Amino acid sequence: MNTDVLLLQPVESLGHEGDQVSVKAGYARNYLLPRNLALPVNRANKKYIESLTARKESRLKQEREHADQILARLETVSIAIAVKTGEGGKMFGSVSSQDLIDRLKEDGIEVERKQLNLHTPVKTLGKHTTKIKLHPEVSYELEWEVVSENPIEEAPTEEEQA
Repeated sequence: MNTDVLLLQPVESLGHEGDQVSVKAGYARNYLLPRNLALPVNRANKKYIESLTARKESRLKQEREHADQILARLETVSIAIAVKTGEGGKMFGSVSSQDLIDRLKEDGIEVERKQLNLHTPVKTLGKHTTKIKLHPEVSYELEWEVVSENPIEEAPTEEEQA
């Protein structure tokens, strides 16, 4: 048997504050309601539900405006990350999402790791693209470059080694 509840706080894999969701009666009774994470949906809670919905809409609008501001700054920034290289331009180590976040922070752009879509660390020099999801409705393809910190020395060929 399911019951409708209104979430007072975000609940992982269930929804955000102000969402009205249908859950199993036992889950609501034993987990959500005792921890003040939700309220049962009934006539007595109607006014409270309306105020939470209004608050949720204003929060979403504010988050969207913030995402648009970050997007405008991302469009103007040029990112180049310098790394140490060895023979033939081979990188020592790799560039991770945290390195990219730190570089963006230097330009005054705050991005969280979960917003950045860099699946594996970058191990090659050159241009790369990464998707940044700032908001459910706002995302941006960031183009950035990995460059060598020192001049690239050509690797000796087999003929030169002989």
